[in-house]
Amino acid sequence: MDKDILKEGVGEVYASPNSDEMRAFFRNKKKLLENKLTTVKDAIEKYINDGDYLAVGGFGGVRIPTALIHEVVRRKKKNLGFSGHVSTHDCQILSAGECFDRVDAAYVVGLEARGLSKNSRRMFESGKVKVTEWSNGALSWRFKAAAMGLPYIPSRVMLGTDTFKYSGAKEGLCPFTGQKLALLPALYPDVALIHVHRADIYGNCQIDGILVADDDMAKASKRVVITTEKVISNEEIRREPSKTVIPYWCVDAVIEVPFGSYPGNMPGEYYSDEAHITEWLKTEKDPEAFKAFIDKNIHNTKDFYEYLELNGGLEKIKELRKIEHLY
Repeated sequence: MDKDILKEGVGEVYASPNSDEMRAFFRNKKKLLENKLTTVKDAIEKYINDGDYLAVGGFGGVRIPTALIHEVVRRKKKNLGFSGHVSTHDCQILSAGECFDRVDAAYVVGLEARGLSKNSRRMFESGKVKVTEWSNGALSWRFKAAAMGLPYIPSRVMLGTDTFKYSGAKEGLCPFTGQKLALLPALYPDVALIHVHRADIYGNCQIDGILVADDDMAKASKRVVITTEKVISNEEIRREPSKTVIPYWCVDAVIEVPFGSYPGNMPGEYYSDEAHITEWLKTEKDPEAFKAFIDKNIHNTKDFYEYLELNGGLEKIKELRKIEHLY
């Protein structure tokens, strides 16, 4: 162990934090202001490869890129790394497809107050998945370090905890004060999937409500696929530049997918479909029934909108809009 390192977590670091390698990649990435509109199917086929490290935007059941995650399962992508950064329904979907084999876990398996995902739990208990533990703050700051082009970032999170023990962090001394700090390796994903409220055809994105780490995630990732509730003009983007939280030069693909976070909550647009999420959780208790459920809702549907129609379609969205605007 390096003499400047006091302790090390036992967890594996799944994505290289080498900032010079990533700077070289980003230096050569195209930054043209060009039309990036495509389809969900084509974007997932083109930008996600088996074995990639995947980051998913949103927070819990809020603003999740459901349409993209369904397509990951439908295309049977495998052996993915996954950032479990308050990952509730997204983890639930990816577990249904057995898409990942390693996870940086801050919050997975649980769906907050709704309860635990039985199928996600079976996935993690199967021995098929390697897990390194982090706090939510630690994962956010790992994206921050990557967005800054650094190999790590100092913090005080997790020190003295078992979370640190099972993390991939290191404990070291501040060279200025001598204080003990947790050194968090930068997280550079291969691809990020993010759902936003509005974007133009070039990939300039606006997000209402909770942002979490999606801006840093987009800047940290090699490839970024955006779904948006609405495509707006570049003139509208330029009228209020302060609203652009993800700039076009981060983005590789843009797909207009209204209601693309269903059954999650899209702030200001529609509430989460709690009845449908409850159905997921209930059906998961029986593996055979759950397999039939996934076949019906994902594998045997041609796209996200067929799934939406199976579960209430526009009439359901109208109900969820009313709920969202009651509060």
